[in-house]
Amino acid sequence: MLNILLLLAGFVALIFGADKLVDAASSLAKKLGIPNIVIGLTIVAFGTSAPELVVNVFASINNNTEMVLGNVLGSNIFNVLAILGISSVIYPLTVKRNTTWLEIPLSLLAAVAVLFVANDVFLDSAEANLISRSDGLLLLLFFCIFLVYNLMIAKGGNEDDEESETKDYTYLKAIFFIALGLGGLILGGRLIVTSAVGIAQAFGLSERIIGLTIVSVGTSLPELATSVVAVRKKNVDIAIGNVVGSNIFNIFLILGVSTVVTPLQVSAASFTDIIFNIGAGLLLFIFIFTGRGRQLARWEGVIFLLLYLAYLGLLVSQE
Repeated sequence: MLNILLLLAGFVALIFGADKLVDAASSLAKKLGIPNIVIGLTIVAFGTSAPELVVNVFASINNNTEMVLGNVLGSNIFNVLAILGISSVIYPLTVKRNTTWLEIPLSLLAAVAVLFVANDVFLDSAEANLISRSDGLLLLLFFCIFLVYNLMIAKGGNEDDEESETKDYTYLKAIFFIALGLGGLILGGRLIVTSAVGIAQAFGLSERIIGLTIVSVGTSLPELATSVVAVRKKNVDIAIGNVVGSNIFNIFLILGVSTVVTPLQVSAASFTDIIFNIGAGLLLFIFIFTGRGRQLARWEGVIFLLLYLAYLGLLVSQE
């Protein structure tokens, strides 16, 4: 019971911290004239991915490596199937050309990259599958390329950029809330890792399942809240950029940093999650071209939600 209460307290601290961090960072970005799609793909995505980053760093330090990979893959699957599913059911999501041909394929490339870096037995005839520090550094190099791409968008501007609502903070207030948000993230991340391991041990669950379900969904709540609010305000750029950017951040930055801290041993069961993550990304790309041009329709959102429920059923059957 104590572990459950600590887990809930950790999620509250995480969400509070991410919310303050996103508001303050978005306010600063708006003052600097950065386009909305860049705010969604970088600042908002980084802020909403910060819970996964903090949780994974603590998990890596504690050598809870199954939770690390489970959290990244579980978050990405939840982002596409659950968050975009819910968002598109609320309001059909129109996807811009750059997002269609660059960001979504890059998120799919990130999902495929995990399959390659984790497949040492098949590719290198190694004795075990391991995501090494060198693999982590390679993922971080991909992340640097992604950042450069976004800086080019920011420099070029975006004439058809949609107007979004952001907080109007002074520079001092923004810096204060950024510091407060980071403090909430660190406290929440520490509580979540400690309590999640305790729950897994108490109920006889694997760290992988805890990471794929409770931890990944909990750390993805900021993405869910941000996307739903953005969709209700019809700011679909923020909603889609948030999810796609978060998925890229999760693999290239968060998994990269985590494996540099501690190399990850990859279990055979994790390849089911890796393949499912690739399938979700591929289906997102395909759905954009079905029906009306470059739009994620309500019926496609329903299919996403049904697939996520099927995935949860698969996880339950594996325990």
